[in-house]
Formats: sequence, C-alpha cells, structure tokens
Amino acid sequence: MRKYTLWLLVAVLLGLSQGLTSEALAQNVTVSPDRDREGTNSSTWLLLPMTARSASLGSAMTGAMSSANAIEAANHNPAGLTLNTGTTAIFSRMEYVADIGVNYFGVGQSFGANQIALTVSAWDFGDIPETTVSNPDVADDRTWDATYVSAGLTYARLFTDRIAAGLTAKVVSETMAEDLSGTTVAFDAGMTYTVGESGLRFGVSLKNFGPSMKYAGDGLSRQGSTRDGDLERTFQIEAEDFELPSLLNFGISYTRELGAGSAVTVLGNFRSNSNDADQFAGGLEFSLRDIVYVRGGYQLQEDLDDSFFEGWNVGGGLNLELEGNRLAIDYAYRPTDPFDNVQLITATLTL
Repeated sequence: MRKYTLWLLVAVLLGLSQGLTSEALAQNVTVSPDRDREGTNSSTWLLLPMTARSASLGSAMTGAMSSANAIEAANHNPAGLTLNTGTTAIFSRMEYVADIGVNYFGVGQSFGANQIALTVSAWDFGDIPETTVSNPDVADDRTWDATYVSAGLTYARLFTDRIAAGLTAKVVSETMAEDLSGTTVAFDAGMTYTVGESGLRFGVSLKNFGPSMKYAGDGLSRQGSTRDGDLERTFQIEAEDFELPSLLNFGISYTRELGAGSAVTVLGNFRSNSNDADQFAGGLEFSLRDIVYVRGGYQLQEDLDDSFFEGWNVGGGLNLELEGNRLAIDYAYRPTDPFDNVQLITATLTL
C-alpha cells in the first residue's frame, strides 16, 4: 500500500508541474517576448523568505538541507518538515523596507514517520497617512492601516529513509483600512530524495497554487450623480481577479564533512515563476562543531535591475545546547537600493 501511495504522490507532482509547463507554453503563444504578464498577480509577498537562514542562503532550500530547521525547510518545500524529530517552535522578525515589519511563527510536532506543523506570517505596515481623491495631500492626522496574513497547515510523511513528501494548505488574506479585503486559499506540495549517506539531497516543490484572489468591500464604493445631475447614487466598482504567484522549484543540496567538527553545505535552486522571470539561486553554509554557522547566497534573474534587492545575501547563526534542548539564533542581511537594507532575526527552539 505504501508503494502505491508514493507513486500516487509522484504522479500528482509531475501532473501539476506538467500543467504549469503547458500553461507557460500556451502563454508564450499570445504574450510578447517582454513578458506582458509581469506584475499581474497578487500577493507577491508570499515569495519572500520568512526566516534568516533561508534569506541568507538566497532562498535556495528546496532540497531541504539536512542541517535546516524543519519548519523553515517546510516553508520552501513541505517535505522538509520530515527533518523534525520532536517538537519545534520558531519565531522570526523581518525588518522590511519603508519601516514595514513582518512576523513569522510556527510550531511543529513529530509523530514517528508523520509530521504536522502550523505556521502564521503577518505583515505590520504601521499607520499610513490617509489621502483621498478630493484631498490628495496629507492635511491632518488621519491614518489607515493594512494587514497581510497567511496561515498554513502542513502535513509531511517519510515514506522510506530516502523519500519524503508533504502538503501545505494555507489561507491568504489581505485587508486594507477595514473596508477592502481579499481572501483565498492556496496549496504547496513537495518531495525530497536523499541519496543514501552521501550528503546529497534533491527536492521539487510547487507553491501557491489555488484560486484567484478578488477584492471586495465598501472601499470599492463611489459616489456619483446621474447624467442630468439631479440624483446622487452609490456605485460599486467591480474588482478584477488576480492570480497568486505560483512557483515550480527544483533544488539540490550537498553537505560534506571537513574534519575537526566542521562541515560545508552547497545549495542550488531553479525557480520557474508563473508571472515573472525565472530565477537561479545558490547558497553556501559553513558550520563549526554544529555551533557556529556562516552563510551566504545569491539570486540571479534576467530582470534583477527591476528589483530593489541587490541579489546577494549574508548571515550567520549560533546553535546552543540547553539541558537537552536546542536553541538556535540566526541573522540575515539583504542589501537593497535605494531603501534601507532588510534584516531578519530568527529564534528556534527544538525539544
């Protein structure tokens, strides 16, 4: 029975990836070479790495490197949750551009070969000065706020000592000024394959697949008069649907022991975007006695100049033993231009 379940999961992943490829080919027939679909999807914030380790390694963790925390690995590939061996909790804070803060929380539990985790990411935009069509300048202290939230439930299973698969179901919500919002659901799926004791791991994942998002609410209401100007009416603007930023990832990681308690891990990743240019990424992590970590990564894509990120990322971390439990503190630095640089700090507790 286990064999047939495994092959069913393989067929589902291959079928979804084939569907994405077919869709891309169909788009190429009608879309000009300058990729007219760029910028037409919603919730692009789902593409950002939520933890310091993944950010410093260039988001190249589809292969679910063996030294990674299970919950942050699952953020790139749900099958990575099988790295969990007990109870794990994680909290991460990202200081994004324009004084935007992002909080990420997750907790995972191992049940033998089965794993389950709950994760939540929430964006804090602070108070935004209110402007309107009739008052385009900020003239008083009126403000409004926005909230982006993603909550996901992940299930993963280790089928053999080499093959694992996982699935994440998540709710994605965006709210603006309490009178305009959009909500949808999305799914991530992935598999990993470990090549024996060689330190080599492969991974494939599909992310953010689901129905389109559509905004609704009183924020789309407008006041206007009839053609003769005698009667005031309220008109409702019909919002357009927006697709989620779907991705197909292929990743590889290789870990090699160097002696004297040190090790190095090399990562590579290819990301195919449904509404953006494809991206290549690589990362390098050096560890000393499984205590001190130094990391670096780079992301390369055709239109990198259109992004305010510089492409390269660096970071490090400490892994501490506390009475049989493990506490890891990680930091990442992502340079931008012309905004302030993005920084992340992540704390992970494994029981």
